[in-house]
Amino acid sequence: MEMNANYTSFVAVGDSFTEGMSDLLPDGSYRGWADLLAGRLATRAPGFRYANLAVRGKLIGQILDEQVDTAAAMSADVVTLVGGLNDTLRPSCDMGRVRGLLTEAVERLAPSCGQLVLMRSPGRDGPVMERFRPRMEELFLCVEELAARHGALVVDLYGASALGDQRLWDTDRLHLTAEGHRRVAEAVWQTLGLPAEDDWRAELPPPEPVRWVARRAEDACFARRHLGPWIVRRATGRSSGDGRPAKRPELLPYEVPLASPSAD
Repeated sequence: MEMNANYTSFVAVGDSFTEGMSDLLPDGSYRGWADLLAGRLATRAPGFRYANLAVRGKLIGQILDEQVDTAAAMSADVVTLVGGLNDTLRPSCDMGRVRGLLTEAVERLAPSCGQLVLMRSPGRDGPVMERFRPRMEELFLCVEELAARHGALVVDLYGASALGDQRLWDTDRLHLTAEGHRRVAEAVWQTLGLPAEDDWRAELPPPEPVRWVARRAEDACFARRHLGPWIVRRATGRSSGDGRPAKRPELLPYEVPLASPSAD
């Protein structure tokens, strides 16, 4: 249902999903669904302002400590909060603590903005994700409960089977492709009550058969380039976001970049 709202400012809070990995631009920066959404909202409101505080690798406690108060102080029309999934993927995870931290984040953000938007994040199909699925679903149940309590909107990406298609995920198997991010932007757009451009839930055409040898080669490349370094970071207590600043730390007027995503 269209709300006919005129959103003039947007703040995005979260981790790599909201930072925009792996929607790579030719200059080496990441675009992502939040930038796409900001660009579309900017066409409806002159002087539209946008901040993206998200940093890859952040856990929900870090998002709470480093981003939430900053976002709340901006008093934006729309704030998106997506966090906690990195916690669920850790070998050891205290889900009670994760729920408590997410609750605190929502309680700080909801009164400070015009509309808080939460998400049930997409989940890629595969055996690795199956191991962590119970934690993810516990997190998403908490998201739904918090939304009902605080008047937040929920974008149900997890419930869209198309977003589980491996063709919408990058080779690291953790981040969406450009097309995946485009679909997320459309999902948030529609959840905000704005007119649909297309069906973001639409299934992809049937995939071409992949030979067994090719699949094993892909698995080996994934393990070497992505899984191994991820395990090393976990074992040493490091994060891909250590020392990395937010991509748009201030709520400033937003101009849509002219660059288009890389075809790689």
